[in-house]
Amino acid sequence: MLVAAIVGMAGAGKSELSRIFEKNGFARIRFGDITDEELRKQKLKVTEENERLMRESIRQRYGMDAYAKLNIPKVDVALISSSVVVDGLYSWEEYLMMSRYYHEKFRVVAVWSSPATRYARLAGRQVRPLTLPEAYSRDESEIMNLNKGGPIAMADFTVINESSLKDLEKFVKRTIVEMGRQA
Repeated sequence: MLVAAIVGMAGAGKSELSRIFEKNGFARIRFGDITDEELRKQKLKVTEENERLMRESIRQRYGMDAYAKLNIPKVDVALISSSVVVDGLYSWEEYLMMSRYYHEKFRVVAVWSSPATRYARLAGRQVRPLTLPEAYSRDESEIMNLNKGGPIAMADFTVINESSLKDLEKFVKRTIVEMGRQA
C-alpha cells in the first residue's frame, strides 16, 4: 500500500488529480476538510480570507505540520484496505512528517499549471471563486507563509496540467503505474 500526497498551487488541479487516483482504487483524504470543519464549528462563512485565517490559526495551534499530524490517523485507517491519496499536502513540515512516518510507502505528486491557467480556473470555479488579486495573494501566502515550495521541489512525480481533463487522466494513470513499479 502507498500514500500518494498531491501538492500544487491553488488552481493547478490537486482535487482533479485526487479524484482520478480515487477512481483508480485509492482512498481519498482531503487535508482541507479540517479547515472546512473548523469554519463550520466557528460558524464562519467560507471565504478566501476566512480560509486563510483558519489555516494559519490551525498551524499556529498545532505547528506547521498540523494537517499531517491531524490526518495521519485517518490515513492509517484507510491504509488497512487500500492505498491512499492525500489531497492537498502544503507545507515543508507536513512533507517531512509524512515522509518520516510512511518512509518508502510515501510518494509526492506535484501538479503544475502556469499562473495564467490557474488564475483563470480559480476565477471560473463554482465553489470559492477567486479574483486575480485574491489568487495572487494566495500564491504569495502559500509560498511565503506555508513553505509550499519544498514539497513541490521534492516531488517524486510532476504532472503538467495545462490541457484537457482527458490528457490529465492519461498522465495520472501513467504516474500510478510508475508508482506501482517503484513500490
